[in-house]
Order: sequence, then C-alpha cells, then structure tokens
Amino acid sequence: MRSAVLLLLCSSAFSAEGLKPLDETGYKNLLSSKKDKVVLVDFWATWCAPCRAEMPALAALDTKLRSRGFVLITVSVDEPEAEADAQRLLVKNNVAFPAYVRRAKDDEKFINFVDPKWSGALPALVLYDKTGKKVKLFVGETHADEIEREIRKLL
Repeated sequence: MRSAVLLLLCSSAFSAEGLKPLDETGYKNLLSSKKDKVVLVDFWATWCAPCRAEMPALAALDTKLRSRGFVLITVSVDEPEAEADAQRLLVKNNVAFPAYVRRAKDDEKFINFVDPKWSGALPALVLYDKTGKKVKLFVGETHADEIEREIRKLL
C-alpha cells in the first residue's frame, strides 16, 4: 500500500512537470549542458515492445552509475495523443525526470541530426563521452550488459 501511495504521489508530480518538447536545437543544447558526463540518450515509444522491455534495465543503469558521472536521457517519439501514456510508463519504470518528447518540425531532419546512420528505427540508444562526442549508436534490442560495458569504458 505504501509503495502504491508513493507511486501515485510521484506520478502526480511528474504529470505536473510533463515531458519537455525537444527539437534539434534543444537536443544540441541538452547535450552541451551535460559536458563532463557520459550520456546515453534513449529514443523510445510506448508502442515499441522492445523499448518498453529495456526501460527497467536502463533506469537501473542510471541509478547504478549516476554517481560516477553517467546520465540517462529519455526521448519519447510518441505522438502528442500518447504523451500521457509515455509519462506513466516512465514513472512506472522509475526513470529519472526530466524526460523529453521529440517535437521536431521535420522528423527526418531530426533523425539525421542525431545520427545520419540512424534510420529512425526503435529502440535506439546514442552514447556520448564526457566531451560530448558521439561514441556509439545502438539500434534495436541491445542487452543491458553490452550497454553497461560500453558506458564503463567511458567513465
């Protein structure tokens, strides 16, 4: 019961905050603000079963490695009508907020801005080193051990 009340309180707080819209400029500024951190950006959607499946492991990695200079950034690519569902899923999986939602004028341009090699397929994870340099793009289901191994190389 106690955890249900806590989840409800957290859910209400995050609902008030909402997902922050993100376009190319916002993405660039967000990464710039995380210099000196190893950053993993998770692009996901509520309709993507592998995205939902890997979310608890990513949240656990964030909790485990945050004190060592790691940051997980989640970016939902859901349409506006699914935004509330996206928020609920993040809360359910204990993903740290703030969280973001892609709101680019041109999705293809946004995808190419993130990585020209990325087709937009989900799940997609982009790993950046402490200087902000893109180090690795993971597309499709990726085992948490492989993700953690790549992150630890940069910490």
